[in-house]
Parts: sequence; structure tokens; C-alpha cells
Amino acid sequence: MKIERIEIYRVDQPLVYPFRTAFGNNESIESVLVKLSADGVHGWGEGAPWQDPAYCSEWASGQFLVTRDRLGPRLVGQDISSGEQLHERLSIFKGNEFAKGALDNAWWDLYARSRGEPLWKTIGGTGPTIDVGADFGVMETIDLLIETIGQAMAEGFKRVKLKYRPGWELDMISAARAAFPDTVFHVDCNSAYTLDDSPMLHQLDQYDLKFIEQPLMNDDLVDHAHLQSEIKTPICLDESIISPAKARKAIAIGACRWVNIKSCRVGGITNALKINSICEEAGIPCWIGGMLESAIGQAHSIALATLANMKYPADIFPTDRFYHDDLGKPEIKLSGPSQITAEPGPGTGVEPDPKLLEKMTIEKAVL
Repeated sequence: MKIERIEIYRVDQPLVYPFRTAFGNNESIESVLVKLSADGVHGWGEGAPWQDPAYCSEWASGQFLVTRDRLGPRLVGQDISSGEQLHERLSIFKGNEFAKGALDNAWWDLYARSRGEPLWKTIGGTGPTIDVGADFGVMETIDLLIETIGQAMAEGFKRVKLKYRPGWELDMISAARAAFPDTVFHVDCNSAYTLDDSPMLHQLDQYDLKFIEQPLMNDDLVDHAHLQSEIKTPICLDESIISPAKARKAIAIGACRWVNIKSCRVGGITNALKINSICEEAGIPCWIGGMLESAIGQAHSIALATLANMKYPADIFPTDRFYHDDLGKPEIKLSGPSQITAEPGPGTGVEPDPKLLEKMTIEKAVL
């Protein structure tokens, strides 16, 4: 498929309420949308590293610029027949996984649409319906958190993820476990700790967590392997896994027992499929995370969550959980208790609403 046109949009999507994590508080989500057009067909992708280089070294303004000035010009006018070929064209540039991932995901959407089939089927998924979980950031009080978890349990969610950061730690998880002794919990540390915090992290073994997500530095493997050898609770790596090579090395040294895959964090669906395959061969289960993308970005995550080695409910949310009006349409909705079903397609089946796209766009470029 010859890429004839690339449209790039940096957008700002206001949240229903601030999202609080170990690396800060966000009242809106900045992301970059890309649209690839070829042979009368188009596909959409989204990368959401947010406003600041806090989750990783990328941020939305930088993603927009590198896509417009470097990555996009390497693709426009070129015949790109596979995700591997797309990455080969971009391989001269180091890093920038979110920027490459948005383009890669757009290519996969384009490819699936050209085949007239839903994306989940194109990538080898097992069916259109996936399990999803409930996630809660840092709240004003523990009592409010307990109340909110209770609502999620009443709605039938199968597991709960709790953000975990200094000042919102053992007292919080102790209260949650006491209130919900049978609920499947895990905590997400977003790289907030070091091995100096090992005594506190050891105490998490008593709370019967599914796993501890990314407790140590975002680019670390070795210290995670050391910590995993000392604690009983499995470690799940997130930020540390940015490529198939990092996944292979993490498994080789015993740095984790679970891997979270966010498609744009690893460079898109092409690399996500490789990482999932590496993990599956090693007996490491995976699950799908997200960056509070619009329905456009979440649609790619839904497709990946249909793969056979995805063994834990995904971080994919109904639109009304975070947005009053989702930029992508159709909006994401539960299709059953703790379940979401992919759009019938072709491709992701999701497009931006033109009026909302215009309203939320900060800057735009066309190649």
C-alpha cells in the first residue's frame, strides 16, 4: 500500500476528574492522532504519552514534531506492505516508541480495513469480547476509595488495580484488603521506588496481590530481578518493556512473572505481537494496559486484548469513566459485566468525531 497522505493532530482531551498517579496529576490527556491514507482507504492511530515527559521520555508536543518533521516524511509516498517494513523505514531514528507506535497502529487499521475485516481478526485474536478491570488512582481519602471499590464490585468487575505511591501505600492497601478480602487486587507503582524501599515492598506479600506493577525505575531490569528473587508476590513489568529485546532480556534474568503491553509504549501492534509471542513461549502471561486514550487508541488495545496469551482483565475503560464526550466514535461501552466487545469493523471500527477533533486540536499538519 502506497502511503499517499499522513494527517497529524495534537489534541487535548479534558478528563471528568483529575487522574492522580506516582508521576503527577493530570486534568486532561494530550495525545497525537495520525491518519494514514492509501489506495482509497485510511487508518487511524493514537499515541498518548501525555503533556510532560514523566511516564517516559516522550511527550505529546515532541511526538507531534518528530512525526511531522522526521518519521512522517520517511513514510509518505512509500509502498509499505507490512508493519515490519514500516519499522525498517523508521529504524534510523532511535526511541520515540509512542510516535512510531501511533503510525504503526494506523497502518494496521489501514491494512485491516483494506481486507474488510475487524482488526482483532487480522492480528489473530480469539474473538471480539474481552474482560476488563476497574482502576482507581490516588483519592482524597481511603474511605472514598473503599466506597468506589464497592461500586465496582457491585457492577461486576473481576479485578481492581490501585495506584500506589509515597503517601498512598500500606495503609491504603491494608484497608482495601480488609474491606474486600476476596477481591483480586494489584498495585501499580509507576516506577516510584528503589531497592532502598525493599522493606516496605516486602510487606506487600501479606496482601495476596495478583502482582506488583513496575515498582522500580522505568528503565530497570536488574534491580527488578533482585527484588523478584526476594519477594513472593509476582512483579509485572510495564514501563521497562519498550521493545521485544527488552522483554527477552527481562525474562532471561527473571525480572518479572507478568508483562503489561501498551501498544504505543512498545512501538505499536507490530512489536506488541512479537512481545506477546516471546512471553507466551516462555510461559509468561501478558495483559493490556492503556494511557487513557480516546476510543481511537483504545480500539487497538481491545484488538490486542483478544490474543490468547492475555490472561488478565485489560486496562480498557468505558468512555464515561474518564470523558464526558469521547473524541472517538463509537464510544467505548461495557457489553456485559466487566466486558467490552470490539466494533465489528472493518479495522478498529472507530473514527474521530469531526467537530470534536476540530475543537480539541491544538496543532495539525498534513504530509
